[in-house]
Amino acid sequence: MQAEKTKKIKKVKKTSKVQKGKKTKKPEKANKVQNKKLRRNMRIGIAVLAILLVILGSVKIFKPSWFTDMYLELTEEKIEAVEPEIDVELLTVNPYSRPGTPTEKITGIVVHYTANPGATAMDNRNYFENLKDGHDTQVSSNFIIGLEGEIVQCVPTWEVAYASNSRNIDTVSIECCHPDETGKFNEETYKSMVQLCAWLCMKFELDENAVIRHYDVTEKICPKYFVENEEAWEKFKKDIRRTLKDF
Repeated sequence: MQAEKTKKIKKVKKTSKVQKGKKTKKPEKANKVQNKKLRRNMRIGIAVLAILLVILGSVKIFKPSWFTDMYLELTEEKIEAVEPEIDVELLTVNPYSRPGTPTEKITGIVVHYTANPGATAMDNRNYFENLKDGHDTQVSSNFIIGLEGEIVQCVPTWEVAYASNSRNIDTVSIECCHPDETGKFNEETYKSMVQLCAWLCMKFELDENAVIRHYDVTEKICPKYFVENEEAWEKFKKDIRRTLKDF
C-alpha cells in the first residue's frame, strides 16, 4: 500500500512538472504573437503616417491659402492666361481713397454699383483721386468696370480700398458702371464683371459663392439691380461658375 501511494505521489509530481512546463511555454508563445501584432501595427501606423504626409504636402502645394491668414495670390500660367485686360491707373496714396493699408488673406469679392448713371470708369476713378484734395469723404474701389466693359484698377488687391465697410480688410471690391437709374448693367459691363470675378476667384482660390454684394455686408441697396432682382444675382453667380469651368 505504501509503495502504491509513493508511485501515485511521484506520478502526481511528474504530472505537475509537465503542467508547469506547459504553463511556461504558453506565455512565450503569447508574447511572440503579441510582438508580431505590435510589429504589424507599427508598420501600418508608419504607412498611414507616410500617406498623410504625402496628402499634406500635396495640399500645401495645390491649396497654399489653407495654411495662412496672410495675403496670398496665385500666379500660375493658367491664371495669367485668362487675365482680362486691365488698365492700371492707381490712385495716389492718401488717407481719403488709398490709405496703403495691407489687406489680410482675401476671402471674398464684393460687387458694387457706382450709383452715378452714365459716368465712365475713368470718371469714377478720377473722383476717387480728387478726394486727396477735396477731403469730402473716404471712398474707393480696387477695380471699376466701365460702360464699354473696360476694367480700370485703382487700388492694388493687396491694399485696402474704402468700399465694403467691415469687409475692406479681406475682400477685393469692384465698382460697376450702369447707364441709367435702374442700376441694370449693360451687356459689355456684365461680361467684364463675370470675367473679372472668375479670374479673381482663381487668383485667390475662391468659388462663385465667395462673390457677394455690398448689400450682403451692410444691407445697403448696392448693387441696386442685383438687390432688387434676386434671380439676376443668382444668374450672375451661375455665369461666374460656368466661366470658372471654362477657365
